[in-house]
Amino acid sequence: MNTGDLLTNAARSYPEHAAFVFLDAPRTYRESGTRADGFARALLARGLHRGDRVAIYLRNCPEYLEVAFAILKAGGVVVPLNAKFTPDEVDWHLTDSGATVLLTDPEGLTSLGSVRPGWVVCHDRHGMLGAADDLLDDVIDAHPGDAFGSVPVDPDDLAWLAYSSGTTGRPKGAMLTHGGLIYQCLTTLADVERMEQHQVGMHAAPLSHGSGHNGLAFTMKACTQVIHQPWGFDPALLLEQVERYRVAAMFLVPTQIKLIVEHPDLVKRDTSSLQWVCYGGAPMYREDQKRALRALGPVLVQIFGQAESPMSGTVLTREEHCIDDGSGRERSVGRVRAGMELRILDADGTELPPGAAGEICLRGPTLMAGYWQRPEATAETLAGGWLHTGDVGMLDEHGYLFILDRLKDMIISGGLNVYPHEVEDVLLTHPAVAEACVIGVPDEKWGEAVRAVVVATPGTSIDPAELIAFSGQHLAGYKKPKAVDVVDALPRTAYGKVAKREVRAPYWAGLGRTI
Repeated sequence: MNTGDLLTNAARSYPEHAAFVFLDAPRTYRESGTRADGFARALLARGLHRGDRVAIYLRNCPEYLEVAFAILKAGGVVVPLNAKFTPDEVDWHLTDSGATVLLTDPEGLTSLGSVRPGWVVCHDRHGMLGAADDLLDDVIDAHPGDAFGSVPVDPDDLAWLAYSSGTTGRPKGAMLTHGGLIYQCLTTLADVERMEQHQVGMHAAPLSHGSGHNGLAFTMKACTQVIHQPWGFDPALLLEQVERYRVAAMFLVPTQIKLIVEHPDLVKRDTSSLQWVCYGGAPMYREDQKRALRALGPVLVQIFGQAESPMSGTVLTREEHCIDDGSGRERSVGRVRAGMELRILDADGTELPPGAAGEICLRGPTLMAGYWQRPEATAETLAGGWLHTGDVGMLDEHGYLFILDRLKDMIISGGLNVYPHEVEDVLLTHPAVAEACVIGVPDEKWGEAVRAVVVATPGTSIDPAELIAFSGQHLAGYKKPKAVDVVDALPRTAYGKVAKREVRAPYWAGLGRTI
């Protein structure tokens, strides 16, 4: 099945049902299906071949998903670019992917660098047409016709080029197939967000990342999809939209959930329609998790996955979340998803028993086919047919996965392993700490020493010595920070994750370590 047929099927079965609501204006599945068909015809008329890459460099809007489905229907490959990318980052992604077409908006046009695909289409009539070749609406209007039959594809055909966030260097394009995307949708609806056609989903995280994958599943069920807004995340507006549209499900990153929970409007709004607030992409610390459960109720669903196997590693269901500390599973990322396999392997590829820490490895139908034009990296990451995630974790006796840290973030101090996430989790229980990043820094005696870089809660101050003593009450001596630096803000990647590489860099400058 061509993944683009998800929109075709929804438009055929529920033509007058609202597909998208954007800036308070609804758009039916018939309208969105017709628009996708028109752009698919236009792509083929311009000479798009099966497997050609088409880049989308847009802020969140209905056109994002309509164009994505059009690319898939035409047999092309979607290359989603984060709307926050700089001109240099856009140049790099366009060059690496070899995209022949770019769909963007006026803001995106101003951020283009020196690389220009053969056809640049702008979706906003009020934009800088002079910098684009055509307007999207004009292109669609120029290619009318009956319902468009998708270009036949094989399940193993490339459909989506998902670039990693690049926290350890230049991003790599994970090649996702049509079969993998369809399977991902099915499992999402089975054990993450059990949506039905009459329910409403929301997109408040970037469609270029996790929310875009969620959009495929929502479309499979022909749900109405509220697109939060194109100008960034506004927790007050989100809460108003949840109440007005009776939103049932959404994908968010932990930072967004924290902003919602801390917003004063939360107590004023009716959020009782929420059933599934799915989160992933970064750690959610236990204290933040508890606050969210108290504020929103039992609606949290945690997933673990990567660009190389998006949203499909493990799931901790809403039923398995709890406020009270119990068996310890509330600190896990759940159990392996249906149809997937999970193992903890040592450096030699030997499977480790429950309770032993090693690299988290996944296998199953959602795994990438490999990295785009990087055979050596593909061979390393998919060694033995397993996706080597680069994350350190362990399984308990019931198959619950506990992520300890990124393999490259692990600190080895005096020969002992220190997992920064564990230390950060403790620091964040201190009332004066709003954010924490724990890293290893060079130390003559221990090789690496544990150092905390923290952001203070507004209106408070942090005494480094007191915070170190506090951490020592909850951690073994070798795990507690040897020093604490207080900063105004932590650097983040374009996907909202703390950029540990940037935090570490000043401490290792000139020492020759690959950070």
